[in-house]
Amino acid sequence: MSTDHPGGVPQSPQFGSVEDVTERLAAVGYLASTAAATTVYLADRLGKPLLIEGPAGVGKTELAKAVSRATGADLVRLQCYEGLDEARALYEWNYKKQLLRIQADREHERDWETVESDIFSEQFLLTRPLLEAIRADEPVVLLIDEVDRVEIETEALLLEVLSDFQVSIPELGTIVGKQRPFVFLTSNNTRELSEALKRRCLYLHIDYPTVEREREIRAFVSKEYWTITANLSAHLPPAFDARLQKFLGKNLEIENNEQSQEIVRQLEHARWIWRNW
Repeated sequence: MSTDHPGGVPQSPQFGSVEDVTERLAAVGYLASTAAATTVYLADRLGKPLLIEGPAGVGKTELAKAVSRATGADLVRLQCYEGLDEARALYEWNYKKQLLRIQADREHERDWETVESDIFSEQFLLTRPLLEAIRADEPVVLLIDEVDRVEIETEALLLEVLSDFQVSIPELGTIVGKQRPFVFLTSNNTRELSEALKRRCLYLHIDYPTVEREREIRAFVSKEYWTITANLSAHLPPAFDARLQKFLGKNLEIENNEQSQEIVRQLEHARWIWRNW
């Protein structure tokens, strides 16, 4: 299951310039600062993980989600918490399914070597976020959220994976990434991260916005919201158009076709903006 490229092949750059980052993130509803756009651009070009630190609620996680939307890459998220281990972050075996197979094989009196090679095969492997991102064929944004909440041992595991982008599974061998995911790590600064992990990443600090910055954000969000609702009004019935704000807080059921799906997508975007701002 390995490739000929140790450590995975870096994916093609997703952004052409810092201005391109700013414009494409704005198009998906994220107003990036110059520092954020520059760091994202460098991380994309260098193929390095991006560590984002700052207090809760300043947009660290949303930046990773916005990059995923802007590039069209799948988002794979590992939510960190105290007690997170390899089985939840990387992989584990489906023990219940293995026991059922062992019981079924007893009836056929198969030898243990055959049973062992069977139960430790691909169909019994449960992939977790890190392995899922490594094995992905298409571009992926890997979000390791609130990394400061895990123990030092788990942080060492993350460091190992981010160094080589390959995983050794004793029963299956070494799985090498086909491409390097665009990795974001976020931290709320509840504890100091190891120097080894910091050296592996580019660094970005996002703080609470200044008064002037908050005015810019609110102006941007207001413009984005009314642009979406104006676009929706061209496709929705007049009765809905007249009561659009009321319907933003409710679920909308529309016939399942491409145009309707686009309307629903824009509506969900408008609903998110309405609720959060």
